[in-house]
Amino acid sequence: MSALLQLKNVKYTYGPANIAVLNDVNAEFETGKMYSIMGASGAGKSTMLSLLAGLDTPYSGEVLFNGENIAKTGYCEHRKKHISLVFQNFNLIDYLTPLENLRLVNSRADAQVLIDLGLTEEEINRNITQLSGGQQQRVAIGRALVSSAPVILADEPTGSLDPATTKEVIAILKNLASKHGKCVIVVTHDSKVASQADVKYVLKNKQLTQKSA
Repeated sequence: MSALLQLKNVKYTYGPANIAVLNDVNAEFETGKMYSIMGASGAGKSTMLSLLAGLDTPYSGEVLFNGENIAKTGYCEHRKKHISLVFQNFNLIDYLTPLENLRLVNSRADAQVLIDLGLTEEEINRNITQLSGGQQQRVAIGRALVSSAPVILADEPTGSLDPATTKEVIAILKNLASKHGKCVIVVTHDSKVASQADVKYVLKNKQLTQKSA
């Protein structure tokens, strides 16, 4: 299977001195798989996610979607059509219900999506602020699911969750890849979370390497 999303010889720098954060990074991501990118705090994981999402631009190299440079097809177009983001802090509209949050992305979103993710009918009708962290993350994942975007980028999605809920959320993300054909990329500093991925990358010393199974 050919890569859906690809980093090709990517270098990223910041500041007037062009200090390198990423150097000659190459990676390929396919549909139907969950990927993890693990690294220490400050290693450049979130920067890489921003590049994949088209939220930032590389100093050199290319970010490709279906073989086309996203700089040519348009960053806004890439974000709108291809990418759905899941954050550690959920980024939900707190005065709306879970279903109303989903319908901001897809007006035809059905409550069954949230039920399948483990929420009860009562919880679906609550205000977001009345839900636990784990329940809110399920809503955030549901929002990603009802979007037509083939790529889900998750930035430390379990960072604020307890171990039991973390396990459940990772299982849901894996299911989005295996059962729904999404390309799921999880950035994490947690080795236990990273180990659950189909393909594991490690970001260290400005380089990205694939871990053997």
